[in-house]
Amino acid sequence: MKKILLLLSIMFSMSANAVEYVNRSNAVVRVMDKAAGKVQMVTIPVNSETQVEKLYINVRTCKQTDPFQAEDYFAFIEISKIDEGTIFSGWMSRNEPGDNPLQNADYDVWLVKCE
Repeated sequence: MKKILLLLSIMFSMSANAVEYVNRSNAVVRVMDKAAGKVQMVTIPVNSETQVEKLYINVRTCKQTDPFQAEDYFAFIEISKIDEGTIFSGWMSRNEPGDNPLQNADYDVWLVKCE
């Protein structure tokens, strides 16, 4: 009986600390063209590159936290600009938009959600 209780307590503590992620097939990003004062929402399929204005945005993965936990979205995104090459490569989080958005002289890009 002690072994069963010990096993159950270990399993419960592991599941309480583990964070589950659900892979999604699209990322929704907000792109702001500072010069034009224009903001647009763009849906980008995972593993594809989409051109928005002078930017090429490539979403490598988009994940959502377990729907039964506090909702958050994470995406690994690569952004390049025509004639400049890669200007951003990294993770973006919807709940922490100030930590890692693209903040360029011409454009800002934030992750809105994964679908």
